[in-house]
This record gives sequence, structure tokens and C-alpha cells, in this order.
Amino acid sequence: MLNIKKLKENPEALINALETRGVKEAKKVAHIAIDQHEAYIRTLQKTEEVKSKLNSLSKKIPTLQGTEKMEALAEAKKLSAASVNQKFVNGMALYMLPNIPIDDVPVGPDASGNVVLREEGQRKTFLKAQDYLTIGEELDIIDMQRAAKVSGSRFGYLKGAGALLEFALVQYAMQELTKTNFTPVVPPVLVNEPYMEAMGYLAQGGSDEVYHFDKDKQYLVGTSEQSMGPYHADEIIPESDLPKKYVAFSSCFRREAGSYGKDTKGILRVHQFDKVEMLVVCAPSDSEKLHQELLTMQEKLVQGLGIPYRVVQLCTGDLSFPSAKTYDIECWLPGQNNGKGEYRETHSTSNTTDYQARALNIRMKGKDGKNVIAHLLNGTAFAIGRTIIAILENYQQADGSVLVPDVLKPFMHGVGVIQKP
Repeated sequence: MLNIKKLKENPEALINALETRGVKEAKKVAHIAIDQHEAYIRTLQKTEEVKSKLNSLSKKIPTLQGTEKMEALAEAKKLSAASVNQKFVNGMALYMLPNIPIDDVPVGPDASGNVVLREEGQRKTFLKAQDYLTIGEELDIIDMQRAAKVSGSRFGYLKGAGALLEFALVQYAMQELTKTNFTPVVPPVLVNEPYMEAMGYLAQGGSDEVYHFDKDKQYLVGTSEQSMGPYHADEIIPESDLPKKYVAFSSCFRREAGSYGKDTKGILRVHQFDKVEMLVVCAPSDSEKLHQELLTMQEKLVQGLGIPYRVVQLCTGDLSFPSAKTYDIECWLPGQNNGKGEYRETHSTSNTTDYQARALNIRMKGKDGKNVIAHLLNGTAFAIGRTIIAILENYQQADGSVLVPDVLKPFMHGVGVIQKP
């Protein structure tokens, strides 16, 4: 959530920034948040007064007798109940406001305002590029028909060399990231309600995208970031122990409620998929530098696969709710658009600054002994399904086979070429 102190000190500047993100009635919601915080402060003060009176009575009661003692006990009971009933959270309006964009984020209303920073890699020339689903079904490594029978639309089976490609990508990512001090993690895929809310993905329609178990008060993750972010909740981490860098592998789940009619066939946009995700906890002064390092690592992984790509910086209107700055990597998929090819997003990396960490109460103890809110960053290492798509389309051969990228061959159990059965 936003820093309420900054909002109160300079409301106009923050409201203007929120308006660039397309927040409706930003001024109204911001002032409601300020009013709620003022009420919260007053309640805290009143609660402290009640606690003080209660402490005084508690010390006095043992010295009293008879009616005087009974009256004091009744008063103590009344005060005790009041102190409990007056507890309440900071105010829900604050949770309805997204993060403030970093200054160098381009201003724009939606994806049309995103900026292509650079294109990398050499696109291969094909006489007739096939799309990945045609390739995958002919090679018998992707089965959508049986998945639809078993689980419904937007599910798929990876089998044979397709399954080997998945685990080869996971092992390749882990190999490269552990070289740079990332700790491998296999996290839970269920997250308790307060932590999912703190991560900032339930406001403004985000709850429509996640699978919610109302009886258990839990959510299935849409990305490993959602269970890794709360890992250090309510902790104070010495600055000397930062940054903490994690690389997590998990299955992820999304309703894709807002994608009706989009990519309905194949494994590009599905309800269940696997990801290797990076998450960093760091000092505020290091988050911009580390954000660039995450982007560099993403590019290194894609370059290792030999897939052409471009780097895109998202504008204010296209940022996710908790993000203050985001870069996407879009890989070139030659089989898309009826064989004409197009770029599709495969990676994203975001600096959420102190937005998530504040709600999670993740603090850093500075060298001066003071506690400050830490910063969180996240970045895709591989969205497995989409990366397999990029491999199948970029490494397809005229005879229908697919070459395996050299960096993955050590993990493919001897399969260097995926051929028709």
C-alpha cells in the first residue's frame, strides 16, 4: 500500500501521479484515505488513553474493598472491552490506490503508450512458418483435445519431448541463477487472504483473475511472486543481509476472465501453467540497480536460447497495480499471425518499491539502527509454456522436426532433435 505520510504531506503530487495511471476519482479516494488515517490516529490515541486508565485501575484494585472494589472491577471490564472494540485497520481506501510510478516511466493511457527500447537477435527466415500448436500436435508433444475432455477449455497436456523441454528450461534457469546467488525455492501455491491482499492483486478487479477458496480463506497463486513476497512478512532484516534473492518454481493459476475470445486455442493463455520466477528483497537505495540486473538476467536467459526479442517499457496506464516500473520482454514468434510473425510477451520484471513491503511489514534495519520499509522486485525467469512456444516456432525445420537449443541439450536426456513419432 502507499505511504500515507507522503500522501498527506504532498497530496496533489501523488494524486497527479495516480491520475496518470488512470485511477478514477483519484482525488476523492486519496482524501478518503487521508480521512480514514486521521480517524485511525484518533482511535489509537483513545485506545492508549483507555490502556493507561486500565493499567492504573489494575494497580489500584488490589488495595480496594467492598463496593468500591466492585465498582472498580466493573469499570476495568468496561475499559477492557472498549480497548478491544476500538481496534481497526488503517482504512480500506488506501488499498484501492495503486503504486506511484517512478519518474522515468512514460505516461500513457494503456498499452498503446508503451515504449520499445530495443530489439535483439536475428530473426530466422522460413519458407512457411508453422504455428506452435500445429507443430506440437504433429510431433505429439502437445495435446489440447484430451485436456479439454478432462479439464475443460484453456488446459493442455505436455508430453514426451514437450515435458522434457519444460524441465530442461527449469534446470537451465536454476543453473544460471544460482551462479548469481539466487536461492532456489519451491513455494506453496495457496496463499492466505491477508497476504494476497497485501501483495496488491485483489483491488480494482484483480480478484476476478484469481481462484479463491472462500471456505478456506485462501487463493491459488497466479505467479510465485504472490507466495514469495510474504515470505519475510513482519520481519526486520539487517541491511547487511540484503539483498535476498530467490528463484522459485511453481504451478500458477489464472481465470483469464478478461481474455474472452483471446488465444482460446493452445497453451499461450491457459488456466494452469508453470513458471520460474525471481524475487528480490533489498534496500530502497538498491532497487533501481537491482531492477536493471533482473532485466539483464532475463535477456541473458533468452539470448542463451537464441530467440529474437525486444524490450518494452510499460507506460503508467499499463502498469500492474503494485508496480512502480515494469519492463516486458517480447519474444519473436514467426508462426503467429498466419506465418507473418509477431512479438508476444514472455517475460516481465517489476519494481514494486515499498508498496508490497509496506503492507507486508517487511523492514530493513539500516546501518544507523533505524528501521525502514524494504523494497521488493520480481521478474520472470521463464514462463514455461510461452517459452516452449518460442522454441517450437523459432527452431522448426522444413521436415517438421524441431531442433533443441544447445543450452537445453544437457537436460534433454539425449534428445537433440524433436521428431515426428
